[in-house]
Amino acid sequence: TSDSSFSSSASTIILDDVPSKRQRIEDTRDAVSAEQLIEAVLRGKSGGEEVLQEYQTTETVTDAARRKKVNILVSHMIDNHGHHPTKAIREDCALGIVMLFPSLKDPYSKKGYEHFYDATSSTGYISWCLKTVHRKIRRGSALPPNSPIDFSPGGPNFQRTVNVERQLDGDACQEAMSLLNHTTDNSLIFQKMRETFQHRQKLVNDPGRSVDTLSSFPRFLDTKGLVDQDFTLLFDDDTSSRLLQKWDLFFKPNVIKEAKRLTSTPELRRLVQSAESPPGINSCDSLSSAYDQEMASLLLLLHLLPPPPGGLKSPKISACDAVERLVVFHKSCCSLEEHLPNQQGRQPYLLAVGRQKSKIESFYITMDKRLIPCKANRSLGAYNSV
Repeated sequence: TSDSSFSSSASTIILDDVPSKRQRIEDTRDAVSAEQLIEAVLRGKSGGEEVLQEYQTTETVTDAARRKKVNILVSHMIDNHGHHPTKAIREDCALGIVMLFPSLKDPYSKKGYEHFYDATSSTGYISWCLKTVHRKIRRGSALPPNSPIDFSPGGPNFQRTVNVERQLDGDACQEAMSLLNHTTDNSLIFQKMRETFQHRQKLVNDPGRSVDTLSSFPRFLDTKGLVDQDFTLLFDDDTSSRLLQKWDLFFKPNVIKEAKRLTSTPELRRLVQSAESPPGINSCDSLSSAYDQEMASLLLLLHLLPPPPGGLKSPKISACDAVERLVVFHKSCCSLEEHLPNQQGRQPYLLAVGRQKSKIESFYITMDKRLIPCKANRSLGAYNSV
């Protein structure tokens, strides 16, 4: 009996021990693989060999070499996994670093590489370097010439390849622009605006001439739908309609769900309440001064994606301030001309016109103290235009 009991116990011990051994083997393989990847990246990038040579000589790295090493590895992650690599990829990178540079391992932390990347708090040198890259991209500024990280700025500075048929140039383009200034035929306006799209893109992407876009094409100021047409030509039908198609069924419910997890504030509670209210229901006092369901859910995005940190000349603003800079309400009983002289700054924003916030009648894109009418009265369509 005692032998059978020992045998059973021993079997249990062996069976329980197998998974842990297998796990240790897999962890070792992952660590070796991560180390090999980091070494291969450093040897294949400019400046990487210097970092490796410095470590072989001194068994440590200076702060300058550490920054260079992290920049090289973050550049590799961005090239292969985009600007938002997963936590697993960042963690593999941090693991590979301390495997390749053992003296950089922190003996007082749980995994030894948290100072390079801590998945729990999303901190560490790798996270900070990625945040710096994201901030510079949002500002459209360039990194130092000696930086190994290379990227193309997004937003209006990004040069997209656009192929639109039947584009006019030279004298034909100038004749079309002259005709646009005089014709009242709506279909002809849309046709000629389409045929001059390529010329207009050159204006928009030229910093010295972009301010002349509205004066060269004044029909933007009195014809609804021209912004929407340019947007579709720039991104194609499928891409330009993607947000509208997926918003109600997919994006909006998830935005509301995530917003409820944020630290509650009066403004946030008011937006969530409006976003969840059935269309046309705004009888209670808390909703009568709030935007409708659709606009409220869109503005929740500014709380989920807060404004980037500002520099010395432009301190960071709150999500509430960002809302006020994106959408401005204007009562329909007041003249629109009274609003324009008070406009400050050059950043475009939406002017929502109506009897009250919950009943917007029309939207305008306000830019350079001019009003560009939006085709759709729906807040989502106007937001998409901006």
